[in-house]
Amino acid sequence: MTSTQKVISMAARVIAAIILLQTLYFKFTGAEESIYIFTTVGMEPWGRIGSGIAELIASILILVPRTAWLGALMSLGVISGAIFFHLTILGIEVQGDGGYLFILALIVFVCSAIALWVHRKDIPYLNLK
Repeated sequence: MTSTQKVISMAARVIAAIILLQTLYFKFTGAEESIYIFTTVGMEPWGRIGSGIAELIASILILVPRTAWLGALMSLGVISGAIFFHLTILGIEVQGDGGYLFILALIVFVCSAIALWVHRKDIPYLNLK
């Protein structure tokens, strides 16, 4: 991996992890907006807590270079669900946030995709050279 790839990887991984980790407070404390979101999509409270746990695990994995590919893949899965619900049930703007949560989800998606691409050769059994 070149030094440019290392910098891109680290930046993408840290940005995705920071965004995922900062939302955990709201999910785990039962913040009003989180409860509203998960009630609206019919997944309160198990979806809120479950997605929070998945995001915590993904955040840890994406920050460790050896497991960055797995964290990025897991992050893509979780955030794809969030984007799906924004586009189908919630809408881009949730409770007057101006689309802030949707934009954060898109940033996590892009950063995770970049991290997965950079670390694609680390994925076991794919034999990528």
